[in-house]
Amino acid sequence: MTTCGEFLVKQLEHWGVDTVFGIPGVHTVELYRGLPGSAIRHVTPRHEQGAGFMADGYARVSGKPGVCFIITGPGMTNIATAMGQAYADSIPMLVISSVNERHRLGLGNGYLHELPNQRGLVAGVSAFSHTLMSVEELPAVLARAFAVFDSQRPRPVHIELPLDIITAAADHLSLQPRVITSHPAADAALIRQAAQRLGEARQPLLLVGGGCVAHPDAVRQLAEALDAPTALTINAKGLLPATHPLLLGSNQSLVPVRQLALEADVVLAIGTELGETDYDVVFDGNFRIGGELIRIDIDAEQLTRNHPPRLAIHSDAGLAIAALLAELPAGSTRNDSPGAARTAAAQRQLAEDFSGWAHYRTLFDCILDVLPDARFVGDSTQTVYSGNHLVELDGPRRWFNASTGYGTLGYGLPAAIGAKLAEPQRPVISLMGDGGIQFTLPELASAVEAKVGVIILLWNNQGYGEIKRYMERRDITPLGVDIYTPDFIAIARGFGCQAERARDHAHLQALLRDAPTDRPLLIEIAEAPPFAP
Repeated sequence: MTTCGEFLVKQLEHWGVDTVFGIPGVHTVELYRGLPGSAIRHVTPRHEQGAGFMADGYARVSGKPGVCFIITGPGMTNIATAMGQAYADSIPMLVISSVNERHRLGLGNGYLHELPNQRGLVAGVSAFSHTLMSVEELPAVLARAFAVFDSQRPRPVHIELPLDIITAAADHLSLQPRVITSHPAADAALIRQAAQRLGEARQPLLLVGGGCVAHPDAVRQLAEALDAPTALTINAKGLLPATHPLLLGSNQSLVPVRQLALEADVVLAIGTELGETDYDVVFDGNFRIGGELIRIDIDAEQLTRNHPPRLAIHSDAGLAIAALLAELPAGSTRNDSPGAARTAAAQRQLAEDFSGWAHYRTLFDCILDVLPDARFVGDSTQTVYSGNHLVELDGPRRWFNASTGYGTLGYGLPAAIGAKLAEPQRPVISLMGDGGIQFTLPELASAVEAKVGVIILLWNNQGYGEIKRYMERRDITPLGVDIYTPDFIAIARGFGCQAERARDHAHLQALLRDAPTDRPLLIEIAEAPPFAP
């Protein structure tokens, strides 16, 4: 007999799923019956939150949904935070969980792992949550999940299988082809209006978000056709090459870029929430748009949030950009164009603002000199905060972190593991702080077990340094921020990792060159000379 759990594995494999993150438990073992005979790799984290973060990192790099097998009850409460991060950043994630037998649901009798309502628990961090009440529902519910991933704003989907459904016979089901779905296309009349207004603009500005991450060539062509200075959100980094003359970086919270937003007569925002953590990280409410705003977004509800537009276009970013390019005259990269001149003036002012950050710039230059194609996956830590402003990379999906949006701690290590599994050939550097890594430190064991050669760059300032400074600036006596800091080198070696404390930049580069490929390398950097002033 083929059980429903076995059929689920076969259907996922048929649709291209090659990796599943999960921790087996008595309520999910029947989901595992079909895995050994499949081509799907199973990766075991040490906590369900780690499973979710790994799936998140895997999805951001591969563009495919990250898939998790999660136990009833505590497994779902544990993964909820990771689902929240993925929900905030529009990351496709499929969470398959067990739940108690159908006749026991919602009774409150104290069954193992019982929750009153798992679906209610994850309602706010998922596109939808569904309880499978019959085996026959499975193909349609899976198709609905993948339609979310393929044709709308991607977000986590949760499907729970009652224990009596997982083991039920599914011999009568046949594998279904993956449904081919279309993305919403822009209204042609609105595109013509947008192209006309942009074509007449004297000082246009382009704001690009993570919704455009699959379209780097089109974004570059649009920026050049408009001759528009272009600011990228953190999740959009790399959509313009690092040396492009129209690139403003991810500095929308700083005065020079804010001034461009005030002076622009037409602002085009594509695939971006225009949210606080990309446009107002100084939390003063002073990012303002002075001219006409045109917004393009795959999420119709997002079109009017934060900054209401004059023209709102509900569309997939790639389709809308292609339609705009068909209406606009072609442009080219010119260092002497008016847009390039406006960008260069802003960049000169930004260079002055960053004059005190030379040590961070030197650190990243040092890393990229050795590993020029590295991918950086970060937590909420000082190297990430500075790198968000300073680092530019050639190509998208090479810089992402948890310092924006939901802003979870502990993300950087497990997400880097997922990223490395998605593209093993590219070096992956996890940017962690000594506080954040203690949230998910046991995932070092997961990486060793999976033979994942990630590099953990651990910035050690002996506590929650940024929060301490935040308290001090507000005349609050620091409390709870000078935390006990363990010996990370000893711990990492105990897990089976290679671990060293970098003495200086030359030593750091030597460690990076010799990084092992079959297990993690943890490099600790103290917030003291030569790495900080």
